[in-house]
Amino acid sequence: MHASTPLSPATTAVTAGRPPREQGGPVNPPVVLSSTYVSAGTPGPGELLYTRNGTETWTPFEVALGELERSALPALVLGSGMAAIAATLALVPSGGRVVMPRHSYQMSLALTEDLTVRHGWERELVDIADTEAVLAAVRGADGQGPASMLWVESPTNPMLEVADLPALVAGAHEVGALVAVDNTFATPLGQQPLAVGADVVVHSVTKYLAGHSDVVLGAVVTSDPSLRERLATFRTVHGAIAGPFEVWLALRGLRTLALRVERSQRTAETLAARLAEHPAVAQVRHTSLPDDPGHERASRLLTGHGSILGLRPRGGAAAADAVVDRVRLWVPATSLGGVESSLERRRRFPTESVTVPEDLLRLSVGIEDVEDLWRDLDQALRG
Repeated sequence: MHASTPLSPATTAVTAGRPPREQGGPVNPPVVLSSTYVSAGTPGPGELLYTRNGTETWTPFEVALGELERSALPALVLGSGMAAIAATLALVPSGGRVVMPRHSYQMSLALTEDLTVRHGWERELVDIADTEAVLAAVRGADGQGPASMLWVESPTNPMLEVADLPALVAGAHEVGALVAVDNTFATPLGQQPLAVGADVVVHSVTKYLAGHSDVVLGAVVTSDPSLRERLATFRTVHGAIAGPFEVWLALRGLRTLALRVERSQRTAETLAARLAEHPAVAQVRHTSLPDDPGHERASRLLTGHGSILGLRPRGGAAAADAVVDRVRLWVPATSLGGVESSLERRRRFPTESVTVPEDLLRLSVGIEDVEDLWRDLDQALRG
């Protein structure tokens, strides 16, 4: 392949961050378990000093994720998804305004609520699918100044609303607001927000990128050197760092991202279509369904419809809890994006948005056989 021909994301996930091709050299980067490095004097540029500042085991993963997100710079890996969220929100000044989806990840909502108290922020929650309403909130009204940051999830967690990301980025930048996008659900295979002008991309690496429910990690990605430096400083001074072995595991998981996402998305589409016809189901949310509110926008802006389903069984919260109790193959568990299929009733958490229906089940579709998954769901719904 000619050097100037861009690689597909599926190929990049496999090839990026590899060691140099040298006779007798390793195919995979090594994991280095050292908390400190030999340093008799002032470290020179690129020299390692102490693992809180950096380690060679982070670099291959950061390079690979940066390339997947089409960033001009490597990503920054952090100790958790929440650490990545906290680092990004730290870009907002004291007294700033943040506009974010009302159905953001519940801990993002909890953190921003806390920061409104501690840093005098204003926070405005919006329906991220209503582009005009979002941009009006970003511009500010009634004596408000413009937003300091627009925080975007698309699709949202857990309601699966889809944002018109290019329009939101353009409108936010017109008033000088930073745009941060939590890209955990879509993954870099589904969308690359930096390519349409977003300033920062956030990932819970715990989910699809690592993909095996065995690490807790986060990452931020930006093409802006000054923003990256601020994010890296936050990581160092707040100790929001990742263990080398966990990052090595995440890189290993990243290699199969395209295969896992392709399989789980295909299965999710099949399940969504069947669930939409099930007599025990009141509502299904998946953007592959032609009548889903996000179908047109997702089909236009995203590559694939993802592998998260929203399911509301007939009978309310009690019926939803009964489904969770009856499944035998699906795992009742929080989190998502692993090889195993899981489900949970989201409003069991007191921090979940009050506009999320009490009976909503969030299903994360894994890579098991579709017929096995269907039979288990069907029997659980029929009781």
